[in-house]
Amino acid sequence: MNLNPSISHENIGRRAYQIWEETGRRDGNETAHWLQAERELHAQHGKTGEVDSARSDEQKQWSQRVTQYSNALDLESGVFTWEDPVAIAQSLKASAEASDRRKSTAFRSAMSMLTFYMNRAGRELAAEQRARLEAAKDELRVLFNRPRRSSPFSIRCPTARSRARCG
Repeated sequence: MNLNPSISHENIGRRAYQIWEETGRRDGNETAHWLQAERELHAQHGKTGEVDSARSDEQKQWSQRVTQYSNALDLESGVFTWEDPVAIAQSLKASAEASDRRKSTAFRSAMSMLTFYMNRAGRELAAEQRARLEAAKDELRVLFNRPRRSSPFSIRCPTARSRARCG
């Protein structure tokens, strides 16, 4: 939430759009781009310390409200905890296509919901499950006839150190 009235909604939107362009115009990161734009603009205007802490608390409250009350998609119970990335992607696709309450395309809604969950979980999301959800993003792209972001191996085992765990 914007705590500095001198930073307009329009300026935040403009910067978020620039970030979207700078990151390759990839769908599914609207909230992250918006929050990054807010952080950058607040930093430029010297808003730090207590204001940042208050903003962070308000962001958490916003995120919690979205989690509790958003009804744009009717998700299957525990879908983000499943072990099969293909099943996760298929479920998200079916939910998005069946919804008459979404405000965007089915692909964008499904990808946004998955990204939102991952961002909300943050560091608490186990690396193994994060890798599954990243793989589910690629599976969503395939289901919606879009190119994969990367190879399945690089999603499962992004570094040499983690390859030992990934097998």
